[in-house]
Order: sequence, then structure tokens, then C-alpha cells
Amino acid sequence: MPRYKLSPEERAAELERKENLRNIMKGLDVKNFDDLKDVFKMMVGEMLENGLDGELDDELGYTKYDYRNKEGENSRNGYSKKTLKTSFGETEIKVPRDRNGEFEPQLVKKNQTTLTGDIEEKIISMYAKGMTTSDIEAHIKDIYGLECSDTTISRITDKILPVVREWQSRPLEEIYAVVFMDAIHFHVRSEGQIIKKAVYIAIGINMDGIKEVLGMWVGENESAKFWLSVMNSLKNRGVEDILIACVDGLTGFTNAIEAVYPNTEIQQCIIHQIRNTTKFVSYKDIKALMADLKKEAYFQCLG
Repeated sequence: MPRYKLSPEERAAELERKENLRNIMKGLDVKNFDDLKDVFKMMVGEMLENGLDGELDDELGYTKYDYRNKEGENSRNGYSKKTLKTSFGETEIKVPRDRNGEFEPQLVKKNQTTLTGDIEEKIISMYAKGMTTSDIEAHIKDIYGLECSDTTISRITDKILPVVREWQSRPLEEIYAVVFMDAIHFHVRSEGQIIKKAVYIAIGINMDGIKEVLGMWVGENESAKFWLSVMNSLKNRGVEDILIACVDGLTGFTNAIEAVYPNTEIQQCIIHQIRNTTKFVSYKDIKALMADLKKEAYFQCLG
């Protein structure tokens, strides 16, 4: 990879930025990482306060001390203190108030105590990544200093299950022009062990040319038998016909599709076609062959 070279102007600007940063660090007396964290907290707090002041300006219709442009009866009413938990630790900010109590800040909402967002969203995200409830509990306590029991975490993660089931069983369109089907293998946590699972994915392009994920199903290993159950699931959800199915070279895959959609044209994925082609070519000729195949694929895409 060629090395990127800075122009004289870019190099001068970079040197100036570094010099300004050194002066700032020196002026703030930053000697260690804890001092640096305090600087970050101070900067975050100042940015939040400026943003909240701007929100109140927009709410009231005039800036601070600009009473000549004041139109409504509502006005500023000082500040209240709020302590936020951030990735750098707790920081205290001043939240502006209005006299009528109508101001609803969006940057830091009322009753919000963590800057990093809603705790429930974080728990659901960690749960989706395969963390156990005990892992999540320890993580939340370590990062945010909050106590969160296994029962609370389970209650929160249970919220997503009805939504997932509703999405998995939603009705589909009667005809899809193209459906791409493949399986992706992931390492997941199951009963305290890391095992490999196959996630079957079907992506369809409807007759209006709009692409959508038709569904995702989890199985042990990719097999034509499981794909047959996927086909039946699509059929039960309203898919009457698929014009073209784009698949890999899995043994029995074509038969599974034809058993449910006998009129569907099967098209093998171009990547798998290339892989199958290279099996009949000597190793010393593969590089030249791949270059020719790429050119051919490019010209086919052009028209």
C-alpha cells in the first residue's frame, strides 16, 4: 500500500494542532491518565451545558440577555444541577430552567442519569451479542456503577422476544423476483460453552425492485433438509412463487427449492461458480484465470 504523504500546508497545520494541544495540556496541568479523564469530563460537561442553553434559546425565542427580541411571557429561571454517569466517570452539569416549567431538554432529558444512553438498550445489545445475564450484571455495575439483578435483566431482554416473533411470522408478498439464500456461521454462547451455529438468511427482491430480509433462522449446521423447512415457512407466510433463486452449491439445495417452488429458476451464486471453476485449473494458472473472470464479470454487469 503506498504511503500517504502530507502536503506542506497539511504538515504545517498538523504541527500547529499538536503545538496547540501541548499548550492546552500544559495549561490544564495534565500529568497522568486520571488528569486526562478529568479534562474529558470537563469538556463533555461544557459541551452539554452549551447545547442545553442553545435548546432553551430556541424554546424561548431569544438568546440570553437579548430581552428586546423576547416575544412570549416565559423566561429563564436559573439552573439546576445534575450528575451524569459517563464513560470517564461522574460529571456535574448545570441544566437551564424556564419560569413556566415547560422546557423539555432533548440533549440530556429529564430524569436521565447516564450520558451513554438508555440502560435497557445497552442490556438488550449485550444480550444479543451472547452475554449471559451474570456477565451483563457485572458489566453494568463496572461501567455505570448500577446494581442490576438477573431478574431485572431477564425482564428487560424478554421485551424483545414478542417483537422478534412478530417479525419472524409477518406476512410476505405473493411473488418475489429474486430470492438470495445462504447460511452464515457464527460462534455463540450456549449453556456456558462457545459453539458454532448456522444462521439461514433469505433476502428477497419484490416485483417493485425493493430488497427486504424475508427471514433468519438458526440451525446447527447448514443442510438441504433445513432449507426445505425454510421454503415451507416462506410458503406458509404467503409466498406463492419465486422467479429466480440465487443459492450456493450445497448438495440437495436445488431439490429442496423445487419441492416447494417447482417453477423457480435456480441460479448459482457467481462466487461459487468461480470457486467451482478453479477446481479444474492448475494452481499456476489460477491467477491469470481469476483476472479474466473478473473482466468478464465486469463487462456482464455493464450490459
